[in-house]
Amino acid sequence: MTKENLKNAADGYVPRPADLDAVDLPTSLTALTEIIARNTHEVWAMKRISEGWTYGETRDDAGKRHPNLIPYELLAEEDKDYDRATAMNAIRLMVSLGYSIVPPQKTDIPDSEA
Repeated sequence: MTKENLKNAADGYVPRPADLDAVDLPTSLTALTEIIARNTHEVWAMKRISEGWTYGETRDDAGKRHPNLIPYELLAEEDKDYDRATAMNAIRLMVSLGYSIVPPQKTDIPDSEA
């Protein structure tokens, strides 16, 4: 697709995500949300690092430096909330499509996943 075709396709584009407002999740999925959020950050960071990005106090796209190339635990809450919202929306979408998410029988989750 040419740049002109992309521009024409983007003109008037209005994102229409699934309406998930009515999807209620059981509290048992709270831990899953945090696990997915952490993994979302890890996948993002791994991709950035593989592309040559490194940690920097301020974001510098030209220099490939980003302040969030740190462990999930050290992120500011607002940055964690971004990953949590991504995770929560994915879970809510799956539930809205009729999928069941059943927690494992084992109640203790390894530290690397909690």
